[in-house]
Amino acid sequence: MKVLPYQESGLYARFLFGLEVFGAGNRQEEVAVTPEEFVQAVKTLASPVCVDEGIELIHVEWQREAGGWVLRLYLDRPGGITLDDCANISRQVSALIDVNLDIDARYSLEVSSPGPQRPLGQPADFNRFKGHQARIRTVEPIKGRRTFTGTVNGAEGDTVSLVINDQAVLFGFSNIKKAHLINYNGDS
Repeated sequence: MKVLPYQESGLYARFLFGLEVFGAGNRQEEVAVTPEEFVQAVKTLASPVCVDEGIELIHVEWQREAGGWVLRLYLDRPGGITLDDCANISRQVSALIDVNLDIDARYSLEVSSPGPQRPLGQPADFNRFKGHQARIRTVEPIKGRRTFTGTVNGAEGDTVSLVINDQAVLFGFSNIKKAHLINYNGDS
């Protein structure tokens, strides 16, 4: 997979972060890779490594920051993540990315524990952290808002619930752009 940042100009700019090249002989087909597809490719490479090490891959981010592109992996396990865990996963995942993904962009690979702003990356996380404070940012606004803060009330199927001012607010998981715990101290 060939990955390179590309911005399409226009009023509603889209960002394409890759180019996948398939070919046999002289015939090649180019396919655009979205940021979500790139993140999924990294998850596919990193997940087996983490499982083998007894570590949970919580979340993967690919984003442009002031210092350039950052590929960030968040890890956790009972008892917490050590610096050695992060270094070990970083070495293994970096080697897999080098072999399997042809990234034509300078980027930093960051591997860390989730910290107090632990991401909520799948519906099951909302059941695991029921009763904890969280913030959700949506793709599409709900009643004119995109950012919500409240108490995690669980998930059922692809719908998650947050209690805000004593009222349950439901979110379709596909409408959640980003979700994380607030001031999480490591207790599940």
